[in-house]
Amino acid sequence: MVLDFNTIYYPGRFERLIEDFFRPQPGEGRRMAFPPLNLSEDEANYYVRSEIPGLAMDAVELTLTEKSLVIRGERPTEQGKYYRQERPAGFFQRVVALNVPVDRDKVRATLADGVLTVVLPKCESCVPRKISIDVA
Repeated sequence: MVLDFNTIYYPGRFERLIEDFFRPQPGEGRRMAFPPLNLSEDEANYYVRSEIPGLAMDAVELTLTEKSLVIRGERPTEQGKYYRQERPAGFFQRVVALNVPVDRDKVRATLADGVLTVVLPKCESCVPRKISIDVA
């Protein structure tokens, strides 16, 4: 009986596997920002959607400045003895840079099923419009 291990082991392949296993991954030392955001737009609005489960609307503060939207709040720390704690607790703040003008008087926000949705209407004068071409 002949066993052929050539397909499994090549010199250096095993060592490379071990090195790759212990090599730190890019961004491993960085924590993910909280709360996570999705930014999107359609023809009339910009949308900022953020996951903040377990928080009441009065625990979240939204501030709209000339160039940014600030989402801040505090998730209370639950008391007890933990063996593992992955849910973030404490003060949080996210700043969304607005590099476009928005209609500040029509901004609205809703909180449903743990998702905060902020609707930022585009400025009327900034919305692209079609220009008709007259035949001369």
